[in-house]
Amino acid sequence: MNHPQRATRPHVQVLPDPSALAAEAATRFAQLADEAVAEGRRFAVALSGGSTPRAAYALLATSPWRDQVPWPKVHLFWGDERCVPPDDPQSNYRMAREALLDHIPIPESNVHRIRAERRPLEAAGAYEKELRRFFRSPSPQIPHFDLVFLGLGPDGHTASLFPNTAALNEADRLAVANHVPQQDAWRITLTFPVLNAASHVIFLVAGAGKAARVRDILGTATPTPRFPAQRVRPTQGTLTWLMDRAAAKLYAAHPG
Repeated sequence: MNHPQRATRPHVQVLPDPSALAAEAATRFAQLADEAVAEGRRFAVALSGGSTPRAAYALLATSPWRDQVPWPKVHLFWGDERCVPPDDPQSNYRMAREALLDHIPIPESNVHRIRAERRPLEAAGAYEKELRRFFRSPSPQIPHFDLVFLGLGPDGHTASLFPNTAALNEADRLAVANHVPQQDAWRITLTFPVLNAASHVIFLVAGAGKAARVRDILGTATPTPRFPAQRVRPTQGTLTWLMDRAAAKLYAAHPG
């Protein structure tokens, strides 16, 4: 049964520049990981692709963040992936491996990449199976990530939930193959039920090129969301937008 979501008002934090944004994201990752392990739990994270998250991952691979994170208890997943091999320059996994995984003491078994080199439907099915195995969540239960990092596209997409694509309407599956006509490409993506079940969801947004979309998404309250990113509304967790001044400049002028 689908239950109505409560309205989640996001916490917005504006940082001076992309470097400060990356540092804040890395600090929050380390703090949440430490809290989870102190409570006797594993720390399960869904990573995002993109240049802004990459900067945060690169910091996590360096001191002091690297030494603060209990890596043997951290499990890394991905919010979405392009349908390319893991060594392809467009691969979100490859980006995270080069920026982070190659530099931290995380067990290989704790890295749960999307096998996007397979056919799209097969890759999505295998990823959903892995999610249910790890979280011990038989259908119709929805897994609960401790942390989900998300980015924002200029068209308002997040993960690989693009405007006017089939994945926007998925209410039961955890991961789907989503064809994106705008790019004439297939993507594998987590679905809204998974994103909205997370304990902490953090958008990482930088650059003046995102300012108008940030204003459209955060600066107005509409009963029917216009953009996919507006449909990320955790039912029990927290929603945070970390932005640099350039991305927030129009929202700051008109905060709604």
